Amino acid sequence: MAAAQNGTQAATWTALVSRAYDHARPAARFGDLTWSGRELLDRAAGAADWLDTLGVESGTPVPALVATSADALALVIGGAGSGHPLAPLGVRMTAYELADVVTATDSPVLVAQPEFADLGRQVAELSGRRFAVVPDLCAGSRELTAEPGDLAAVLHTSGTTGRPKPVPMTQRRLAARARVNGHLCALDPDSFYGGSAPFHHIAGLGNIAVALAAGALITGLPRFTVEGWTLLRDLGTTHTSMVPAMLETLLAAGQAHHETLRTLQYGGAPVRPGTLRRTYEAMPGVRMLNMFGQTEGSPISVLTPEDHREAVAGRTELLRSVGRPAPGVELRVHAPGPDGVGEIHARADHLFRIDAEGWLHSGDLGRVAEDGYLYLLGRSTDMIIRGGENVHPLEVETVLSAHPAVADVAVTGVVDERLGQTVVAFVVPADPDAPPLPAALRSHTRARLSGFKVPVRWWFVDDLPRNANGKVVRRSLREPTAFEGETRDA
Repeated sequence: MAAAQNGTQAATWTALVSRAYDHARPAARFGDLTWSGRELLDRAAGAADWLDTLGVESGTPVPALVATSADALALVIGGAGSGHPLAPLGVRMTAYELADVVTATDSPVLVAQPEFADLGRQVAELSGRRFAVVPDLCAGSRELTAEPGDLAAVLHTSGTTGRPKPVPMTQRRLAARARVNGHLCALDPDSFYGGSAPFHHIAGLGNIAVALAAGALITGLPRFTVEGWTLLRDLGTTHTSMVPAMLETLLAAGQAHHETLRTLQYGGAPVRPGTLRRTYEAMPGVRMLNMFGQTEGSPISVLTPEDHREAVAGRTELLRSVGRPAPGVELRVHAPGPDGVGEIHARADHLFRIDAEGWLHSGDLGRVAEDGYLYLLGRSTDMIIRGGENVHPLEVETVLSAHPAVADVAVTGVVDERLGQTVVAFVVPADPDAPPLPAALRSHTRARLSGFKVPVRWWFVDDLPRNANGKVVRRSLREPTAFEGETRDA
């Protein structure tokens, strides 16, 4: 099953993976199971043979309930190389949520790994689709090929404001993403990637697809836990990805040390200066990267390992940014206001959902500083307009997150008869038994932001409402009906 050598095939993700794994070195390791590169490709060929039997028209994405596993890798590779691109779905979503997504697809069938069979049957019944359980995948011998414009896989957005939207990942663009991210993360055939992001997420399959194209050894966890992290450490992983909250959990448990880790990629939120310093103490030689992007395309920008070293040496303001444009990315701030803030647009070969001129409309508001660093200020749909002034929740949350007594925070706007909207903060205290005084949080915020951006009410909560991908669902933030204990600005 050797990879094709012509120029067309070299432009595909399938060709990159086939070339990377045509060897006897370990490629996938899950529990007691280890497949060599040769075995992974042969199982991918067997997966392609099975997908052929489902009666799905070539090029039609196949919705699938699968979790990070050797079989899931084989299904994605085999689907991409046989005209049956996989569309992994969130296994933690409800049957009704999943049925809504499946109904919008053209596939006549839904597939699921055996452990998700019950959920799959419910979804199939609700969506009127046939259902098939993924069997034990046999080895095959077919060559997996694809054209640059073919679909390699389909991911869905998180759907915080409606039904998750499909994001087609073509072979050409996924191959370009693999090259860019692989270079930034320093991935190669001697790397060992292990993560805990859901398989259907860009931080899950998206990062695994990059590692596969580099020929790295792959493992994974069904979800993040401290115990799972120690397993990745014991296995000797060299690369991983997480969100800063996970890192802080490890630090608090005294388990962040990892002797073999070379690259730690994070995203979704800024890392605190103190967290960064303690991370370097636990992992002195680790390369830290913050990649800004989304399911529709990533990375748009990157805060490099060198930036993180500068931050820990004193330039802590860099940690509030998401770095500068990633290699090959043309970035613009569309329709900026007087403050330089506008929607971030990006254009590059590795971005997936683009307009006729090649621009990805991120939906994120931001500004670019004179030194080229990009600062995000939240989603355009999240903006609060208080007395004619624009307040960007992410800007306020970033400031509040730096307070040592704040474990998590979300800021939203509520209706105000006089001002139109006013700013309210929902705070998860670092110590639930000793939450910070609202006056202290107000002073902390006011010292860094204009007065109209400072929340006028503060609510202390046990946790924040999040969707299956971990994003805060702002529309679910609700104030108690009685404002007991509230604090107001004068």
